Formats: sequence, structure tokens, C-alpha cells
Amino acid sequence: MSGITGKAILLLAMILLGILRLQADTQPHFTVAQDGSGDFKTVQEAINAVPDFRHETTVIFIKNGVYKEKLILPGSKKLVQFIGESADKTILTYDDYATRKNVFSETIGTSGSSSFFIYGDDFSAENITFENSSGPVGQAVAVWVAADRCYFKNCRFLGFQDTLYTYSARQLYEDCYIEGTTDFIFGSATAVFNRCTIYCKKGGQYITAASTPENTPFGYVFLHCNIRGESGASYFLGRPWRPYARVVYLYCSLEDFIKPGGWDPWGKESNKSTAFYAEYKNSGPGFKPGSRVNWSHQLTDEEAKIYTIQHILGDWAANVRK
Repeated sequence: MSGITGKAILLLAMILLGILRLQADTQPHFTVAQDGSGDFKTVQEAINAVPDFRHETTVIFIKNGVYKEKLILPGSKKLVQFIGESADKTILTYDDYATRKNVFSETIGTSGSSSFFIYGDDFSAENITFENSSGPVGQAVAVWVAADRCYFKNCRFLGFQDTLYTYSARQLYEDCYIEGTTDFIFGSATAVFNRCTIYCKKGGQYITAASTPENTPFGYVFLHCNIRGESGASYFLGRPWRPYARVVYLYCSLEDFIKPGGWDPWGKESNKSTAFYAEYKNSGPGFKPGSRVNWSHQLTDEEAKIYTIQHILGDWAANVRK
């Protein structure tokens, strides 16, 4: 010990203090565990315990397990963060689907089928699997996101038709896995998918069904994603659920199951002049720019410059990723 200088001791103390502060910052406020070792046995109980309109982030740690619950994060529960013990083994699931009947013998519809409804702004999730386990029975949503500034990191979204409903506002998905069949990423949100794996199952034809509002500068933007498919799959990159759909793939790797034309107008000639579909520096056997429909675009270097996460989503995206 005599050889350690005062500066070295001070540096060591500062490092230890920093570690302690980091541990304090990341300590969960609530723990969910099915075996009773946490604060709650169900995820919804933990959500309900979050104070309404809290101004600080509430961290909910969810231990491994299959939690079959139909979840709702109300608009009054803001700044909620889910952290799973592991992405593959922390599974939030339910099995509703659009044609299922409610207590009044009415079909619940696509929106009503969601396993998880997110209304609270500034929600984030890491290391979680979100699933609709109903199978290939038509529209069956795993997650319905109607909150602003939502961030998903290393999460999985499992389902078939209409897996991920990006209903509105701004959303960021990083290092996520999203699978499905028809229109399995759909909605009107401005959403960025960064370094994600998009997996297309047999039985569908369209990855995206954007309904971007008119005069909204960005709809879906895929950056550095891997577009993969089940053997026998054959897919378009997207079709416009609404006339002004905007979808762009940049620096993505496309397997050969992507149809050469790339895009489908959903049976409406007018959609060809209103939708904006584009690509930039994609790669792989599914990237065939010379065969794309003539109403889509290959961006120039100058046009591609605006497609950065911060420019698309704003400063909150830079802050949440720190």
C-alpha cells in the first residue's frame, strides 16, 4: 500500500463512487417474479403500482418466465421502463385475435386483439419478448404503441399477421427481432428500426403497411437491418395502408425472397403518386434496384443525408440511447 500515491487513491475512490452511482441509477423500483421472490407476481400489478404522472423514470425488472397477461400501460403512467432478465426467456404474451368475440358477442377487431397496449409516453423496454400466441388466425397484434418517444432495445416481437401496430407518434427500435406474415409492421407512426432483424414467415406477402399521415416527413425508416425470410417465403417490402405511406430502407441486407418489384400499390393506381417508397445502398440478392417498380425511388447521396436517427426522431432519441 505504501507504493500507492495519493492521486491513485483518489482516482480509485472516484471510480468506485461512479460504480456505486451507476448501480443506484439502474436499481429497479419494482421486481416482477412468478415465484413470489419479487414485489409482484404479474406485470400488470407492477404497472398499476407506478404513480400517475410521475416525473422520473420508474424501472420495472421482470424475471424470466412466461407471463400470459393482456397488458395496458395507461396514459397516466409515463416514463416507465421494462427490463427483462433475458430477451429469450422473459416473455409477455396473450392470444387474442381480431375475430374473437367479446362479452357482447362483438368481434374485438385488430386493435382490440393486442397483447400489450402502450399509451404512456416515454416508455422503454429492453430484453423482453412481446408475443401474440394465437397463431395464423388473421389479425393478431402483439404490441399496440400509441405513446410518444417509445424506445425498444434488444426486444423480440412474435406473431403472424399484424404483429407490431405502430399506431402513432415517434418510436425507436434497436437490435430487435420482429417476425410475422401479412403487414406485420403497420400504422401511422414515425418509427426507426436500427440494426433490427425482420423475419418474414411463409403465408404473407408484405412486410410493412404504413399509414403515414399526409405532410409527415418520415414514416418507417429501416437502417442497417437484416431482412430475412423462411424458406418458401415471397414478400414485397411494403404496401400503402393509406395513400401517403412513407417507407425507406437504407444499408439493409435483403435476402432473395424479396420480390424484384419491391413494392405493391394495394390495388390503387392513385397510391403510386402519393406513397413514397425508397432505398439507399442496400445489399444482398434481394436488392434489385433495376427491377423495382418505376414509382419507387433510389435515393441519391444528398437525399440520404437526412435519414439519421436524431434528425428523424429529435433529441430525445439521442438522450434515451446513452
